[in-house]
Amino acid sequence: MKNILLILLSILSIGELHSQAKSIYQSGLSAEENLKAIGNLAPYAIGGIGWDNRYEGIKGSPRLLDTLLPSYLLIKGQKNYIELPADIDIVQNNLLFIHPKTGQLLSFPADMVIELIIVKDGKELVFRTTGAKDFGKEMQKQTFYQVLHPGPNEFIKIPYKVFIEADYRKIYSADRRYDEYITNFRYYIIGNDAVFHPVQLTVKSLSKLFPDKRELIRSSFREKKYSDNEQIVIAFLEKIR
Repeated sequence: MKNILLILLSILSIGELHSQAKSIYQSGLSAEENLKAIGNLAPYAIGGIGWDNRYEGIKGSPRLLDTLLPSYLLIKGQKNYIELPADIDIVQNNLLFIHPKTGQLLSFPADMVIELIIVKDGKELVFRTTGAKDFGKEMQKQTFYQVLHPGPNEFIKIPYKVFIEADYRKIYSADRRYDEYITNFRYYIIGNDAVFHPVQLTVKSLSKLFPDKRELIRSSFREKKYSDNEQIVIAFLEKIR
C-alpha cells in the first residue's frame, strides 16, 4: 500500500507531457521531461519457483503480449497521456514497464488506470478497466479489458490466464514436466440496459442478445471476407449502429 501511495504521489506531480514524436495523446513538453514523469516508480517484485531436475520450466507467461511495446497511458488524476513501453500482467492485474535508467521492471495496479493504448504492428489496442461497470454480477476483481468495437453496442474482450501445473511426480500421471500459462478470452457486448452481457462468437449466442437481428447475424457469418469471428461480430455491430 505504501508503494502504491508513493507511485500515485509521483504520478500526480506530473505536468503536461509530450514526446518528441508529437503523439496525438500528448502535447507540450520534451522527451526528457516525459522520462522524469515515469522515473521514480517503485519496482515490481518478481518471485521465483522451485526446481526439479526433471522439471522443464514454464511455457507462456502471466503477461498479455510477452513483450513491452510503445504505449500511451492515462491515469486517474491526469488529463494527459504518458508515453512509455508497457505490457499487462493479467494474473496480477498490473501494468508493467521498464525503468528507463535502471532497467528494473516496474508496475502499478489496474485501479489506477483510466486507459492504456498499446501500439502493436502499427495498430492501436485500446485497454480500459472494468471498474464500476455493470456486468450483471459483481466482478471478483478489477481487471483490464480490450475495446474491440466502441459505440452504443460496445464489444469488449477480457483476457485471462489458465495455469496448468506440471504433472509428473506421481506413479500414474500425464508425465507433463512443465507448468504452462494459457491465454483465453471472455467476450461481452453492452446492451440497452447498460449491462455488459457475456457472449460467444456464434450465431446462436448473438441471436439471444439481438433476437430481432437473427437473419443479419446469419448473413454476417456467411460472408467469407473476415479473418476471424471477432471481425465478423465487429462488422455486424457496424451494420446496426
